[in-house]
Amino acid sequence: MREIVLDTETTGFEPDQGDRLVEIGAVELLNHMPTGETFHVYINPKRNMPDDAFRVHGLSEEFLSDKPVFADVAQDFLDFIGDSRLVIHNASFDMKFLNAELGWLGKPKIPISQALDTLAIARKRFPGSPASLDALCRRFGINNSARTLHGALLDSEILAEVYLELVGGRQPDLVLAPKQESKTTVEIDDDWRPRPRPAALPSRLSETESAAHAKFVDKMGDAAIWKKLG
Repeated sequence: MREIVLDTETTGFEPDQGDRLVEIGAVELLNHMPTGETFHVYINPKRNMPDDAFRVHGLSEEFLSDKPVFADVAQDFLDFIGDSRLVIHNASFDMKFLNAELGWLGKPKIPISQALDTLAIARKRFPGSPASLDALCRRFGINNSARTLHGALLDSEILAEVYLELVGGRQPDLVLAPKQESKTTVEIDDDWRPRPRPAALPSRLSETESAAHAKFVDKMGDAAIWKKLG
């Protein structure tokens, strides 16, 4: 089963009010395992970058000024995703922008049924709990320390790990970020033996219990093991 974990960055919230895509990032999964194939592109929105959006993703007008417009990358993007399921966090937002951009080019829109919303899955699994990507990383112990700003490709890689946790557990071979090797070594002494106590623990038997036990042992005769140990 082929799936594409996808994220976008934009200039704002509403394409019908002039907001545009500025970045697309996508990661390919095959049978819930990353293949190493990715799609990533920055897009020139041909408009100014609002301060609020810049504070989220850090993509300035100057940086994007020499990047391709969506029309130049649209077919490459469609070829990459094909008819595979799209795994998206808050899918309605990204699909709204992708289909707006495709619509302006006269290209067929992506069916909403092709998208799987991990935000909806998280809210169903953990009702009443925070369901942002950062919150889910904390819940599942996923390292997102590199996520100082939103970035479409990095967020897709992180979302891939979150997605697999949401649907039943991360695959052991899913490693999208390098692991740090532990520098701590523990030496085991095979000859270790417990040391005797410096003082014996006091008996927890009462005098009555001790007398009853002695009487019981006497009834067993001289062969009683307690007499041999005593």
